[in-house]
Amino acid sequence: MSQFTMALGEMAQGAVAPSILPVWKREFLYARDPPRVTFPHPEYSDVVHTEKNIIMIKEMTEQSFFFGPTEISALRRFVPEHLKGCTTFEVLTASLWRCRTIALQPSPEEDMRLMFFVNSRGKFNPPIPVGYYGNCIVLPCVVSKAEDLCNKPLGYALQLVMKAKASVTEEYVRSTMDLMVVKGRPHYKTDSTTYIVTNLTSGGLNKANFGWGEAIYAGPPNDGLPIPAM
Repeated sequence: MSQFTMALGEMAQGAVAPSILPVWKREFLYARDPPRVTFPHPEYSDVVHTEKNIIMIKEMTEQSFFFGPTEISALRRFVPEHLKGCTTFEVLTASLWRCRTIALQPSPEEDMRLMFFVNSRGKFNPPIPVGYYGNCIVLPCVVSKAEDLCNKPLGYALQLVMKAKASVTEEYVRSTMDLMVVKGRPHYKTDSTTYIVTNLTSGGLNKANFGWGEAIYAGPPNDGLPIPAM
């Protein structure tokens, strides 16, 4: 989407062709024959609750928070020494997942799930060609008991996030593609115990220019679907 938006902006300003020509070879990411699902993919598994009193998504409110260098620095003070190399995305995601779970007050044995989108273009050997317009996004899922997430320090949630992010390899992506064939392209499962995070800071959308200058502010659109996300 980012690549398409950039191309659209270039052509809106008079370019006869985008600077990065599109590559349409969808066979790059075909499922294997026969398909082999080699990873667990809880993001596509049904959610089973330990209690009936689960907060409905429609009962939740939306809120915007701005995290600058001061706020990120404050969060990093809670990061244990062996995890100091974590990224801003990782520490922020872990912190929000943990705080959200505490606010929901679920049953201690409830499974709380975190999912976040990962761009897998750089995971392949040979690499995906520059200009490839296919979808290279996967959605790893982290699962933790609410009791552990609420009572253990931030390092616990952070380590789960870092491990899930590091698990996205070429084999993981191909396992996901094979799962799509085996299970008939299932949609990822969501409810109030699931938290979905999207990182838009590195997508390049802030550089898109349709002739009026670069973007000042951007955020995800709200299409009315009840998805608990950030």
